[in-house]
Amino acid sequence: MRQGIGRGIGSAFGAALMAALATSAATVLAESGPGPVEKQEQPNPPRQEWSFAGLFGHYDQGQLKRGFQVYREVCSNCHSLALIAFRNLADPGGPGFSEAQVKALAATYKIKDGPNDAGEMFERPGRPSDYFPWNFANEQAARTALGAAPPDMSLLAKARTYERGFPLFLIDSIIQYQEQGADYIDALLNGYTNDNDLNWNEYFPGHKIAMPKPLSDGLVDYPDGAPKTVQQYAKDVAAFLMWAAEPKLEERKRLGFRVLIFLIVYAGMLLLVKKNIWSRAAAKVSLDRGSGPIDAGIDG
Repeated sequence: MRQGIGRGIGSAFGAALMAALATSAATVLAESGPGPVEKQEQPNPPRQEWSFAGLFGHYDQGQLKRGFQVYREVCSNCHSLALIAFRNLADPGGPGFSEAQVKALAATYKIKDGPNDAGEMFERPGRPSDYFPWNFANEQAARTALGAAPPDMSLLAKARTYERGFPLFLIDSIIQYQEQGADYIDALLNGYTNDNDLNWNEYFPGHKIAMPKPLSDGLVDYPDGAPKTVQQYAKDVAAFLMWAAEPKLEERKRLGFRVLIFLIVYAGMLLLVKKNIWSRAAAKVSLDRGSGPIDAGIDG
């Protein structure tokens, strides 16, 4: 009797709770409306072809140089590159600068150093061991000047990604698709498609971005004769930022391939050893089973 009453009270309470939740959800949806939800939707960036994609991918040295030029002439006006030193431009697998070029480039920058013997800070020409300086003294100064603090670009290509959903994320793990960040940066720089609103971007969440359109055709003069278009600038700087985020990518892939070959050979050797050991064990078991009755008959 008591159990029946308890079940009835529990069922009534559960039904009332579900009805309240349903009413609250309906009220929220009715107040929000479909407009804001639709405005938040943005398409996934189109997948691009990259030289560094795949198991045997490697950076295009010419593309990295062009991307660095775009960063230096355009992006560095607002964005920092705090984790990259001048000397990294001469590292293997990078843009391929010579030591002399790195020294000459570093000397064009002013680096704040000190204190000196008088206890004062001072500026000096940059050295290859210095890291790229930022145009702003700190984040607050950048926010005051620009309205929002621009993100550091050192790891931007690894930090920016998007969900590709099922079953694409399973396929990505097999084909080693790791270029979501580069695809996103390329799409973002090409996503300013509303001429009436320079802060509207097709691929940015909510379509409103604090950074106005930074690139235009002919803005950067490439010395190698590459096209001077927004599409080319976007792809080159996205590749450069991918290198900045993962400068050891080529070395990692070479090591991974060697490990893969080792594991395949090792697995083959283990299989041969396993067959050899168990073939002997099987032969011994067969011999024991065949000799058992004979031995018993002799003993008898």
